[in-house]
Amino acid sequence: QAVSGGVAVAVAAVPEGLPLVATVAQLAAARRLSRRGVLVRAPRTLEALGRMDTICFDKTGTLTENRLRLVRVTDADGTVRTPDETAADLTLRVAARACPQLNGGSDRPVHATDEAVLDAAAPDPEWSQMEALPFEAGRGYAAAVGKAEDGSPVLVVKGAPETVLPACSGLPGSASETAHALAGDGLRVLAVARRPLDPADNAADVLEQPLGKLEFTGLLALADVPRGTSTALVQGLRETGVRPVMLTGDHPQTARAIAAELGWPEDTGVVTGDELASADREARARMLRDMGVVARVAPEQKLQVVEALRDAGRVVGMVGDGANDAAAIRAADIGVGISARGSAAARNAADLVLTDADLTVLIEAVAEGRALWHSVADAIAILIGGNAGEVGFGLLGTLLSGSAPLSTRQMLLVNLFTDLFPAMAVAVTPKEPEDTDAAEGRPGRRGGEGAASSEPGQGDPIASEGTEPLGTSLLGEPLIRKIRHRALTTTLGATAAWLIGRFTPGTARRSTTMALCAVVGTQLAQTLADRRSSPLVRATALGSGAALVVLVETPGISHLFGCTPLGPLAWAGVAASIALAVAGQRAVPHLERMVMRRLPTG
Repeated sequence: QAVSGGVAVAVAAVPEGLPLVATVAQLAAARRLSRRGVLVRAPRTLEALGRMDTICFDKTGTLTENRLRLVRVTDADGTVRTPDETAADLTLRVAARACPQLNGGSDRPVHATDEAVLDAAAPDPEWSQMEALPFEAGRGYAAAVGKAEDGSPVLVVKGAPETVLPACSGLPGSASETAHALAGDGLRVLAVARRPLDPADNAADVLEQPLGKLEFTGLLALADVPRGTSTALVQGLRETGVRPVMLTGDHPQTARAIAAELGWPEDTGVVTGDELASADREARARMLRDMGVVARVAPEQKLQVVEALRDAGRVVGMVGDGANDAAAIRAADIGVGISARGSAAARNAADLVLTDADLTVLIEAVAEGRALWHSVADAIAILIGGNAGEVGFGLLGTLLSGSAPLSTRQMLLVNLFTDLFPAMAVAVTPKEPEDTDAAEGRPGRRGGEGAASSEPGQGDPIASEGTEPLGTSLLGEPLIRKIRHRALTTTLGATAAWLIGRFTPGTARRSTTMALCAVVGTQLAQTLADRRSSPLVRATALGSGAALVVLVETPGISHLFGCTPLGPLAWAGVAASIALAVAGQRAVPHLERMVMRRLPTG
């Protein structure tokens, strides 16, 4: 008899559905995301998506349309004009000559900057290019050597102002100020210069030499067209507590202005690729921990940025569509590729693939990942809390009567009705805000969890440091509290029904059956109260309850499980016990707070 009671308690302690909870929840979330155009390669990625607190975007082609247009041109003296007024302007003509010509100029240029310059410039039949040096981020400029109208060779250069301007002789003082002013307007600024050469100079050797003794001709300012959804994307991610980080090759001042236009705060932190390159790995992690923009970043440095953010303790996502983004996408906790316009390398490296060009779906994906954590936490509370209540009732009943109140088969029956279907239904159903409010005893509120407060510094997870990770905040003390409350409620309901059965006319089997029905009913009632808005949870909970009633009231099957059909008085006692337990659950948090206040501190 003692062994039989021990086995019954051991069976009650095992949550049979626990191994399936996370897997089923991940598959359900992946299926929901696929309907919104987000393909999930590995469902376990969604666990990291729910914890993600930082996401990196390659600016060009992702946040912008990768379509540059020339908007301003300046002379050497600083006079600013529009491109329409300067089709034959010296500055624009020199810049067009500095663009590498592919197949004699018959092919379109590879670099977006060259394409924008050539689109704005007038045809130049008098220029004959001899050698060209294409733009590279590490070099900072593009150059070419060719022959102009008089047939004399000339070196033409266009590139970053901080690279080209120091190499110019007789530079006017207004040049740097004008460049900074244009960059402050969010424009990509190029400095243009030239230098006459001797006929004996070798073109290839000239291009390999460091820049020097150049004649400054002017500045070009280009704008990259933002995508219409980028601002909503950045603001939506920030409201959910995810810090967006923009990676760009632009000048820091330009990058800051573009970031502000796209939704970043005006005072967002900016770090440059050169600063990262001069720092060790530990220093990079400190530098990037709270930065919003990485400017002048080379393609190969994107991987360093992702690794440094992970070293800083961030859970990092990386969104990109180019082949040079593939390494960073693969290194991130959540790599995101864009099928509509991305390269095959980026898609193959990604954990999530967006089938549509609208990136705002990422906000829904983050919400889905966090809903997955809530669903899994609730399902774990159902499984472990219910089983802990069964163990508590088994031990309490054994102390009061000298034997286990429920047999092993009855414990298995309880777990079948409370673990298998209701817990799985909770795992696959995202938690609605009204369910959260009801479960925590709060009045309903607009918006979901993580909504940002309208007051500065209040409710902004990005502005406040030291926020607990999602896994810790859900699976730590809050989960233990849920399990404890559920266990106490289940024990109370089962014990009340069992005592009513023992102190009213009837057999011991009748009181045991009442306890069995109360254990199942109390757990199902708690599940319904927590997820009252889910049709699937309602169907599984009510279906499990109806199946239990049919099993108990069918004589042959009822006796097989050690039960007996119940009469109206017994069912009334079961219902009263369930109502008492569920009502008592509301009082448990208040009782705990009263006890904690009265406990001595220190």
